[in-house]
Amino acid sequence: MISKPNTNEYAPFSAGYVNLVPDTHVVELLERLMESSYKLFSSLNNEQAAYAYAPGKWTVKQALGHMIDTERTFAYRALVFSRNSVELPGFDQDIYVNNADFNSRSIQDLAEEFKATRLSNIYMIKGFSEKQLLRSGIASNHLFSVRALVYMIAGHEMYHLHTFKELYNIS
Repeated sequence: MISKPNTNEYAPFSAGYVNLVPDTHVVELLERLMESSYKLFSSLNNEQAAYAYAPGKWTVKQALGHMIDTERTFAYRALVFSRNSVELPGFDQDIYVNNADFNSRSIQDLAEEFKATRLSNIYMIKGFSEKQLLRSGIASNHLFSVRALVYMIAGHEMYHLHTFKELYNIS
């Protein structure tokens, strides 16, 4: 079981994601979230997937694409830091979303990509040793441990699932 990271293992701005994760087996949580999120997104129709709750806000498709991009970014950082401590650049979510064409894709295709990304990351996370989980590196000018990044993957998804429920009226 991967224990919850200490507050000195991640940037203060990441605390919101880490703190959303309950005291549970985080890999099992990632597996459950993968299935429930896949079911949620793959059940949406085109109109629901194209919905944005306000002008200038992301559509459901864009938000899901953002979730995929962010998971890949956090997972890449975890992989790199598990192998060696290095410094990686920041990640501007708006640049990523604005330079993708998520709205031209079907929500079913994005749901499949989300599930495939998560499954791949679960295999990677299960392969980390205790020593690797405690390794850290710098990203966005802040220190992050591998285990903190694992918790951030789960917490980021939980944050957006709450947003989908509250602002997009889907759950």
